[in-house]
Amino acid sequence: MKKSIFILAAVALLAMVSCNNKAKENQNQESAATVALSVDDILAEGDSLVGKTVTVEGVCTHICKHGGKKLFMMGTDDTKMLRAEACELGSFPAEVVNSLVSVTGTLEEDRIDEATIQRMEEQDKNQSGEKHGDGEAGCESEKKAAGQADINTFEGRIQNFRERLAKAKEAGKDYFVMSYHINTTSYEIKN
Repeated sequence: MKKSIFILAAVALLAMVSCNNKAKENQNQESAATVALSVDDILAEGDSLVGKTVTVEGVCTHICKHGGKKLFMMGTDDTKMLRAEACELGSFPAEVVNSLVSVTGTLEEDRIDEATIQRMEEQDKNQSGEKHGDGEAGCESEKKAAGQADINTFEGRIQNFRERLAKAKEAGKDYFVMSYHINTTSYEIKN
């Protein structure tokens, strides 16, 4: 009888330890899921995060003047930019600019292929495309996010896209990833 009580007590103890460890494991996984990544992290690891829900913290340097639907966050320097799309939120408020923000949403990649380039050229020719920024080449923040900060004409941007597409084709792909963006589900001003 004492032996069976000892065995039952040992089994109960093992079950409690196992449940406690499982609870700690779940808590650690939940904490990891809510850890905010930096803009630099997203730009470096984006291909492995596409389609996943991420939280990113960065300083908002710009909100698109055409309805506030795009927010741009800066990485360690102003050449590293990540765009957040307002999606169902409607728009981002102007007071977000120059604030540290935390943005949560699904990470998407912006692919450029030959059809996309041709569509851009057609829209430019017909002046039917969406215009961003004050200059011919578009919004400065959008250009930085696309890795084209030093290109000041539409033709220059198209030429850059074609060169990047040619390199991608040499590597066996019929597209290249121009940039990443977040389809935002929520955001928070941190300061």
